[in-house]
Amino acid sequence: MSASALQKVKVAPPETWVERYGDYLYGYAMSRLHDAELAADCVQETFMAGIKALDRFDGSRDIKFWLRGIMSHKIVDEIRKSVKENKVDIDTEDETLLESFWYKYSVSATADGSPWQFNPRKHCDNNEFWEVLDECIQQVKNPAHDVFILRVLEDKSADEVCRIMDISPSYLWVLLHRARLQLKVSLEAKWTGKDAK
Repeated sequence: MSASALQKVKVAPPETWVERYGDYLYGYAMSRLHDAELAADCVQETFMAGIKALDRFDGSRDIKFWLRGIMSHKIVDEIRKSVKENKVDIDTEDETLLESFWYKYSVSATADGSPWQFNPRKHCDNNEFWEVLDECIQQVKNPAHDVFILRVLEDKSADEVCRIMDISPSYLWVLLHRARLQLKVSLEAKWTGKDAK
């Protein structure tokens, strides 16, 4: 694609960003941080960083998504700060799993082999399904919640997540396994209206 074919996006003036993008960014931050005050702070910090870096905006995409990219870094910083303040402890159940023969030699937690009560992939086009999924993600307990957000939703590498959360790779997989199991049980209960087996 030639340079002339690339069209630059018109940038809305920064004084209109709160009205234009504030709700979108706040919702994005809330879906990851689940704390109204932290989300509001994150939006404010994102706008300030965006104004400071506006001269580096290349105009190749909508500024809303450029601001969301800045916000993703702010969210990771908040999670990193939270982890440092609330040191992650490995509880007895996790110790047992980490020490188990299958975990050590398979390099992944043993999965719950029970089948789903429905096929989630068949509902990917359903907006209601995504709302229910978001509710279920919010119910995952920390630190599994933060690990799931960073690894699955923010698409951070395993090494990056371990560094941010200050955990071992083995514990990362334990937490991801736990988050997925919690999501399966919660999603099945909310979507089908039945308790999971």
